[in-house]
Amino acid sequence: MAQSIHPAATHHLPIFVTEPGQTDYLFNGVVIFLLIAVLVVGNLYFQLHALPERRAHRTSKVQMEIVAILCLISLFTHNHIYWIAGLLLAFVQIPDFSTPLDSIARSLAKLSEREAEKTEEPAPLSEEPAEATESPPKVVGHGGGI
Repeated sequence: MAQSIHPAATHHLPIFVTEPGQTDYLFNGVVIFLLIAVLVVGNLYFQLHALPERRAHRTSKVQMEIVAILCLISLFTHNHIYWIAGLLLAFVQIPDFSTPLDSIARSLAKLSEREAEKTEEPAPLSEEPAEATESPPKVVGHGGGI
């Protein structure tokens, strides 16, 4: 039995036009394609957006945290200048000033503890009276003549 075509329809219909009550394969294919495309493009966007932060993992902790904050600000505000600043900061190696300063501070702390130990009254080494072991006080003159 031949199907009757509506009198207003053309005699040659494109392949994507489906009969009433049938599955529209083109629509289903486009929906699946768009879902996959949105997921792939979104993943690429987030991978690109995280580039400065991944690059900053090779730097110091403070620099990495600053880059991560700049990337988050860029993500939420859509101001690309923050992302560019984070990218530039991730690629620039900032000199390490804190390690030498920490070393200097530790050395000074050790020296100050030694100085504090030296200024305390030491116990006499022998059993002689303390006056005999002390050196006479130095007299400082005025630098003038007689």
